[in-house]
Amino acid sequence: MSKILLFGEPMAMFTAETEGPLEEVELFRRSLAGAEVNVCTGLSRLGHKVSYVTKLGQDPMAHYIKNFLNREGIGTEFLTFDPIYKTATQLKSKVSEGDPVVAYYRKGSAFSHMSAADIDLIDFDGVDLVHVTGIPPALSLSCREATYRLMDRARESGIYITFDPNLRPALWESEEVMVKVINELAAKSDLILPGVSEGLILAGTDNPEKIADFYQDLGVKEVIIKLGSKGAYVRTESGSFYQEGFKVEKVIDTVGAGDGFAVGVVTGKLEGLSIQETITRANAIGAIQVTFVSDNEGLPTREELDKFIGSHSK
Repeated sequence: MSKILLFGEPMAMFTAETEGPLEEVELFRRSLAGAEVNVCTGLSRLGHKVSYVTKLGQDPMAHYIKNFLNREGIGTEFLTFDPIYKTATQLKSKVSEGDPVVAYYRKGSAFSHMSAADIDLIDFDGVDLVHVTGIPPALSLSCREATYRLMDRARESGIYITFDPNLRPALWESEEVMVKVINELAAKSDLILPGVSEGLILAGTDNPEKIADFYQDLGVKEVIIKLGSKGAYVRTESGSFYQEGFKVEKVIDTVGAGDGFAVGVVTGKLEGLSIQETITRANAIGAIQVTFVSDNEGLPTREELDKFIGSHSK
């Protein structure tokens, strides 16, 4: 299978065992969070070779994360440890309806000290695709420079780049800076995966077709807009279409659904699936993921994915 490279910050996540305000919860369940690590996990479970560029502290949660990556078969050759700064963590509330409350503890983390010099140490030989999100450039100016350098080096090497804006407004110094940086990074990609609500912020519209116009005008060849439970809108150089999503009986947690969608897109592209087959896979993985509490627990193996698609075929 192809070699895929991702860049991001994994966090030890503590999810509330009971509903209610986080300050009143007494018991939490530990798991692993981070958009990029979710995508890494999904890619590996579908049999793809993937490596993770990250930096952790020298602390117990860092070793927990490294053990998780090793278990999932995710390459750690570009993982480094920082002796001074700590590994990031987060708390997540338990909810029966709507999105959970998430509290981040990542300011000044080991990963936030990543720099362009760290990216220059990466060997891109054998890499077929680089998947980037808009989270690292929000964490610090040095991480922002590292993200630009990563995409520039990938472009110079002729490597295909997929980009998921994954907006986290609370992490940015202002919405104006966020929009400017995200769209500059988007212009360096071959394929972008915005959500429709992200399009309203980044492109000034929540009309999927106008969002696609905006990014193709920036030079992005393929635009796939996530429409949540409604599926996706796809625009390529050869045409466009809407594709319905999959229905699930009960949504447990929407966090991680977009990352699952990205897994479907990236693997479909690398395996030479048609664009319709690729979006079917992406919608399926996103639907599976919303039926689990953990951000990545539900990401399927190939057998589980085929079974889900087969049982939901029209």
